[in-house]
This record gives sequence, C-alpha cells and structure tokens, in this order.
Amino acid sequence: MRFARSRVPLAALVVMTAAACAKKPVLSPGEVKAVRRATLAAAPADAAWAALPVHVAPLVVQDLVEPRLLKATTSEVRVRAMHDGTSVAFLLEWADATKNDLPGPASFTDACAIQFPATPPARDLPAPQMGEKGRGVEITYWRASWQAVVDGRGDTLRDLYPNATVDHYPFEAKSLAEGSPEQKEAALRYAPARALGNAMAGPRQKPVEDLVAEGPGTLAPGTATGSNGKGVRTPTGWAVVLSRRLPTGVTAPARSQVALAVWEGSDDEAGARKMRTVWIPFNLEGQP
Repeated sequence: MRFARSRVPLAALVVMTAAACAKKPVLSPGEVKAVRRATLAAAPADAAWAALPVHVAPLVVQDLVEPRLLKATTSEVRVRAMHDGTSVAFLLEWADATKNDLPGPASFTDACAIQFPATPPARDLPAPQMGEKGRGVEITYWRASWQAVVDGRGDTLRDLYPNATVDHYPFEAKSLAEGSPEQKEAALRYAPARALGNAMAGPRQKPVEDLVAEGPGTLAPGTATGSNGKGVRTPTGWAVVLSRRLPTGVTAPARSQVALAVWEGSDDEAGARKMRTVWIPFNLEGQP
C-alpha cells in the first residue's frame, strides 16, 4: 500500500503548529499569577495580555446576606494579571449576552470588582464576603454605565432617553450665557444629587472607584489607590482592565490573595446581589 506524501514543507508545519498553540492560553489553575512587566497594559485590546497565564475562576452565588442572589447567573470569570513592582493590572473577561450600561428606574448596570485584604495577608484572612469587623478589605469597582460616560455619552435626559421631549429648562434660557456662574447655579437646581456632591452617575473622569468594607453593609468610599479601568464589549460579553497600586505591605516577589465579583444588570443584580469568588491565591512574579 502506498501512502500519499504531504506536500506541506516541514518549516510550514512548524509555523502552523506554533500558531495553533499560540491560540491556547496557558492556564494557571491554582492561582492568579501577576507577571512582571515594565509597562502595564491599560486596555483590554493590548497585545501584552495574550502572553499571560489565564486563571479561570468559578463564580458562586452571594446567598449568605440580604439582599441575596437566588439564582446562579455568570458561571466564571477569566483573569490575567501583570505588575510593575508598584501597581498591578487585571484583565477580567466573562460571558454576558446583554449590554446593560443605561441607568434609570429599575434598571441595573453590568459591573465587576477586585478585592484585596486591607492589611498584609496572614494565615487568618478576612471573610471574602466584604471582610469583617477589624479585618477590612479594599475594593476597586467598575461599572458599565460609568464607562459609557467616560467614553463620551452625556448624562442629561436627552442623552439617556433620545426620544424624550423637553419643552423648556430655565437654565437653557438665552439670557443665561453658557457656562456662566448664573447658568451653572440654575442647572444645579435640576440636578440635586450633583448639587450635593454625589457623582454616582456623572460626570466622571474614570469608570472605577475605590471602596473599603469591614463586612456586608459597611461599604464606604476608600482612600485613593491610583485606580483606573477600561471596559469594552466583546462578541460574547465584557473585557475589563482594572488597575491600582499594590496593596500596602505587598511587594514582589510575594504571595497574597484576591477575590472577584461580577454583576449582571439584566438579572437585576446590584449591591449584594452578585456572583463572586472565594479568596484566590495571588502570586506576584519577581524580577523578569
């Protein structure tokens, strides 16, 4: 029996094999490994992410404290990480069939977060459920609605509801020069939250905020950690980069812990209603 000889050169086979292998990311099953890099990637599309190991983190329902999530939604989040010795950046990717980035009554937004112990990690970690009294956690939180504002969407009624009709706003009167102190003062009368310093909706300079907690129900604004983020829609869901300074007492090479959370807006997830992980070992690589 004769066998047909392959017409594909050996060198081409090697290239094809290497290309096929390159499409399969290296898995990091037991930990999130932050690879040392001179410069941190700021966007999900940065090519530097492709070479990093991926940790596939299973998500569990937050059903321990009220308001509980009663059904499982997002099953897992894929995590990559890099650090430069001072700051750390994470790429979180998860499946989400719907894009929810429009705030409003009974309307919830997609979101994600990373969480660290507030003090250098010891054997006795705080509860992954937002920490506990005397053993707090630091959180960097991203929302899709904030990302839309940072990307250029306004937060006026006309921006949020393009088909809405407004007869007249006094602060738009021609007698008030645009941007004048009088015009700004009049506009604040129709934006009470902004007048009180509440920037939850906008305008925002970045789509993330720093938070701290010592247990469920204690969430509060945290000390600035230089956090930032960038989220984009993918064909299957979301890809979000979250970055911040390394937690106090954590220097590479070192081991710590990190926990993650994801909110699915179309399933009315907000606040305590979320999918989350347990503490995951976090390994900071030393010098490259």
